[in-house]
Amino acid sequence: MHGRVKLKKSHRVGERPPFDCVALVLQGGGALGAYQAGVYQALSEAEVPLDWIAGISIGAINSAIIAGNPPERRVERLREFWETVTSDYRFDWAQANWPQLFEGDFPNAAFTKFGSLMSALRGQPGFFTPRVPLPWLQPLGSLAATSYYDTTDLRATLERLVDFDRINKEHEKLRFSVGAVNVLSGNFIYFDNTTHTIRPEHVIASGSLPPGFAATEIDGQYYWDGGLVSNTPLQWVLDTEPRLDTLAFQIDLWSARGEFPTDLEEVEERQKEIRYSSRTRMTTDYMKRLQRARRALATLLKKLPKNLQDDPEVEVLRPLADSKVCNIVHLIYRSRAYENDAKDYDFSRSSMLGHWQAGYNDAVRTLRHPQIFERPPVLEGIHTFDLTRDGDD
Repeated sequence: MHGRVKLKKSHRVGERPPFDCVALVLQGGGALGAYQAGVYQALSEAEVPLDWIAGISIGAINSAIIAGNPPERRVERLREFWETVTSDYRFDWAQANWPQLFEGDFPNAAFTKFGSLMSALRGQPGFFTPRVPLPWLQPLGSLAATSYYDTTDLRATLERLVDFDRINKEHEKLRFSVGAVNVLSGNFIYFDNTTHTIRPEHVIASGSLPPGFAATEIDGQYYWDGGLVSNTPLQWVLDTEPRLDTLAFQIDLWSARGEFPTDLEEVEERQKEIRYSSRTRMTTDYMKRLQRARRALATLLKKLPKNLQDDPEVEVLRPLADSKVCNIVHLIYRSRAYENDAKDYDFSRSSMLGHWQAGYNDAVRTLRHPQIFERPPVLEGIHTFDLTRDGDD
């Protein structure tokens, strides 16, 4: 990646942060997922340790590539994936001598539209291809009749870039989770290497967003993209038993905050942002209140006299009480002014490089703040940070 910011030694993590678990949490967002790869590159160069990686949709694919390779090869494999699934539609606007109509953001906006149109018409190598014949000409009841694209190529790409034996053998060192939703029951499920033998279909299922992609069959059940229910696996990481002191890097591809739309295109973009941001800030606010209540309950239970310690009501409350702490570090992709509702399927090479660079730069800025590695005060138990744009929450 050209022109990236170099991390100074002072920005590197000299020793393990004082948390039991360091987690990387990756949202879904299609082509925007290159932002997550850039963030991971900066975390890797800073030697931030990872104990758990959880993802949804494109976040599941990035998670599999990271977990399925040794640390020294992860960035290389991420780059190989993103270069495989993007196309080089280069055009030098500056040398074309266009009239002033093509100055400012217009060329970039048009380029984003062109890249997304080409993805929709041609698919992307190593990822998905258009159905031939078209889905409404496929046999009724077949999976091919339920989607516009075939993801067979993605399976081959995952098998080439991901060592699934490593994911399944390394669960005690690096936990791995991807979320999907059961088509028939509507229930959300996490495929986790502590409870499942992870295969390519678990990762593909997490990204099987209808009607673009068909449901993925796993052991006789069919699954769609986990983003239909929740696009952010943060709560899974923080609430799964046994609960641990956790430092969570949450990499969001959609910003919940935005401007009021002025036309139908902006309406489509804004509704995607609201839907797929999965109420990130509301979730973290809820986790703050819950964590404070847990810590207060733990303190209260210790103060009870001995004759009440074995009370049945106390036994009901005791599992809810703990003194765990958590830092949540947000890194949120903020769209450029020229990007539009098609940004999540603009798989052009230049857009990918821009997203990767943005993730890298945001992570470097965040890592300059040592407070993200400091345990929160005992009474609070949880701190959230968004240091790339808005400052500490």
